[in-house]
Amino acid sequence: MDENNYKQNGSLKISEEVISTIAGLTTSEIKGVAGMLLRPVSSELNPNFINNKKSIGKAIHVLVRDGEVIINIFVNLYIGAKIPETASEIQVRVKEAVQNMTGLTVSKVNVHISGIIIDQTETQ
Repeated sequence: MDENNYKQNGSLKISEEVISTIAGLTTSEIKGVAGMLLRPVSSELNPNFINNKKSIGKAIHVLVRDGEVIINIFVNLYIGAKIPETASEIQVRVKEAVQNMTGLTVSKVNVHISGIIIDQTETQ
């Protein structure tokens, strides 16, 4: 993204909801991901997220600060998915997708494995 162009012609603001949607769609395409888990974020994970009332109860929490983005994603995986590899793929692909589509710098993608799903169709 050419920031100078935006400064000359006006400004560009991307909502946290847009970033969350990009991250969610990207995550849902990854093999082994059963779905997102809707749950609140406790202050144990990151005290800054509890202040963002819009993110409470959502599966993806986005914090934009000083032009950098931190994303927390809560997912359920299918039984048999390799957790380290799947989590790493989520981190890489979400970071790449958000940066490519928005031009913002993603400093962290934290993946929280919330549960394992036993699904007959996925395991066969």
